Amino acid sequence: MNNTQLYPFERNRYYPRKRMSSGDFTAEQTYMNNKRRFLNGLMYGSGVVCGLGVFSLDDLSFLVESGVAIDGMGREIVVETSDVKKLSAIEGFDSLRTNKASLCLKYKEEDVHKVYSIDQDDPGAEFQYNRVREGYTLFLMDQEDIPETFEMEGEFLLSSMLYSSPNYMVTFRMPASACRGHVIRAEVVVEKISDEDVSLSYSARLQTPTFISPDGTNLINVVLSNISLSAGDTVVNYYWMETLDTPVTTTNIILESGSASAFENDVATEVPANFMMDLTLTSLKPRQLVNREIGRMNLEMKNIGGQGDYIRLADFTLVRTESAYIIEEVVEATVKQYVSVPAQDLKRADYLEYFIKEADIHPPKAVAAALEANRELAGSRRTGIPEIATGIVEIPLGEDARRGDIFYSGEIMHGLGKGNVYVEVGYELISDDENASSLKSTIYGSPDIFGSEQKSVVNAETAVRVLNDKGSFVVGARLLDTVDYLMLTYRWIAIRFPSGDQITEEQEIVGASISPEMPTVRMLTKESHYFGVRFDGLEPCSLTYELTDESSGDITADGVYTAPAKAGVYEIRIFCTDMPKICTYAYAVVEKKGLEEHSEESENAAPALGGGQANMLTSLMK
Repeated sequence: MNNTQLYPFERNRYYPRKRMSSGDFTAEQTYMNNKRRFLNGLMYGSGVVCGLGVFSLDDLSFLVESGVAIDGMGREIVVETSDVKKLSAIEGFDSLRTNKASLCLKYKEEDVHKVYSIDQDDPGAEFQYNRVREGYTLFLMDQEDIPETFEMEGEFLLSSMLYSSPNYMVTFRMPASACRGHVIRAEVVVEKISDEDVSLSYSARLQTPTFISPDGTNLINVVLSNISLSAGDTVVNYYWMETLDTPVTTTNIILESGSASAFENDVATEVPANFMMDLTLTSLKPRQLVNREIGRMNLEMKNIGGQGDYIRLADFTLVRTESAYIIEEVVEATVKQYVSVPAQDLKRADYLEYFIKEADIHPPKAVAAALEANRELAGSRRTGIPEIATGIVEIPLGEDARRGDIFYSGEIMHGLGKGNVYVEVGYELISDDENASSLKSTIYGSPDIFGSEQKSVVNAETAVRVLNDKGSFVVGARLLDTVDYLMLTYRWIAIRFPSGDQITEEQEIVGASISPEMPTVRMLTKESHYFGVRFDGLEPCSLTYELTDESSGDITADGVYTAPAKAGVYEIRIFCTDMPKICTYAYAVVEKKGLEEHSEESENAAPALGGGQANMLTSLMK
């Protein structure tokens, strides 16, 4: 059976006195087999589940160990015992054209158990096979004949060219969406595309407005020194960054103007003047983002990859003699594709611990410090409205609880952060009123006042200990009467009121200021530049950028300025989003390619900024 279409699924529908034929029973088996294979392909993919190692025994024979695999159609292939084979006896050996061959495993069915049968429609069909045995077969094929399998590329990664020549291609790549407050990795991929013996040196600075590198800056310094590759080889450099928790929804990565240079065999080559990559910011966690991207792949996209109906076990390097092929080398480590089985996850995690250092699974110190500062700043910037949290706390009493006994809850996190927080608790109970069944109520204060109305009220006095430095609290209760309950249930309410320094903005901004990293930037028309900011007397915070003149270009929410088509001097105002009084200004000196034309227009525009600023900018241009 070579079924290539597993769905749509059809199963038998039974009804009284239904006449069943061999076709109906075959449909029953087909339904169950196809449904299982369909799930195998979706849940596990194709590859080796366990075993199936390949070893050369001598020049002419090899061993395939027992094991299990799942092919591209979801069928299980079981090699029940280790199998020794002669190379020349394998299917496909006689048609090999090269000395590079692949050993493949394929699912195979065989009719077995011949039995006597009476077929009224065909008197000549005296015997039939009573069973179908599921087995396997091994075959050889030239490596160059193996078809390429691929998966439809989704929208997870963005890739853009940094540098290209007849010899080398340098590409910048990173996820299209970044998770606020989490680490993200970018990659610079260098690929050799010619056979020429040429080395490459390349350097550039990429500005990253919403990302902080391990050295605490908004820059990625790309440095490639004397890279020499063979045709088709690649080198990948990794760059880790921290994504700030900002309210913007989109951001950019741009090439700092004039920072890129490239040399091939120490000879300078032309580099692109502009580079910009648009990214999206999301509040999803990385695992949620990845699960969404993987799960959105539909069936047509999965099937278009063309998964094969065989499993590649190993590659053979052969030597041809006058009479036969001789096995020179068997390679399987880079050939086999393994299926990730949930039953092996625990062992897999244990083994991976040998390859992961603590430094590999935590962000760099500078990145972690920037992230923590950003979080503390967001937590400290509160309005004059009180913050409130509530929940349920249960205090176990155990057996034989007596009057005067004191019991405590566990430590409870109220979620309002560290500092002074007021917490109150009230007894939670279900009403005894027949006309108000299952009606919950809460008693704050002395429960015995309502004891005559509610028989289920436990008479106890409570106290709350707030752990200001931990952002948590503990509830204690002393029984005033002996009870036969095993648990006390209380409703807690935590309230944080804003302190004086949080209400008074004037006090908050004393001694705090911001300044642009580059107050004045010279750039060409239509070029882009990111205006980074230094913080003095306050932690990094969310910024707002605006242009003082509507015709002075464009600027994004995260500070990437794009110059207009007209030369001139343009002003950008930058201020803290939550504290607009903390602000600064930056200037873009925009020129066309003809410097003289630019200088004349810039000098005419400079006086509008004021005498001191005009003199500074005129001196800079000269």
